[in-house]
Amino acid sequence: MVATSKADENAVSHVVDEALDFYGEKVEELVPILTRINREYGYLAPESLEQISKRLHIPQARVHAVASFYHMLFTRPVGQHVVKFCESAPCHVIGGREVWVALQDELKLGAGETSQDGKWTLLTTSCLGLCDEGPVIMVDEDIHLHVTPEQIPQILAKYQ
Repeated sequence: MVATSKADENAVSHVVDEALDFYGEKVEELVPILTRINREYGYLAPESLEQISKRLHIPQARVHAVASFYHMLFTRPVGQHVVKFCESAPCHVIGGREVWVALQDELKLGAGETSQDGKWTLLTTSCLGLCDEGPVIMVDEDIHLHVTPEQIPQILAKYQ
């Protein structure tokens, strides 16, 4: 477990307070609360999950289960830019494997890794819902369709 400073804990607490003030302390708002904290802080720190658990009067295991279920939520720090690669069968059949190799080569990362400079995180996902447009990658909130290995350097350069 990564040790956090008092300043980090205060920042997390502030972001959690803002999310709970905005959505209210309602269990049915758990996903929007987690989403807002993830967007504002960059990930869901253990301290945030603990604070949410206490404020919503639900077990921390339940909060963690929801946080870890959704692929758009992160329970550990990620890079400034998150690259998601669709590894579904349709993407794989039409060239996804080659795109995956090009992504790994360009970023010098494996699946689930974050670059040492904190700029990139490379993730795989089972489906981005665009099977007829593959291979597909997502960088942050931007979706790139019909990607070829040759396009990878150009796509990533947009985020430099």
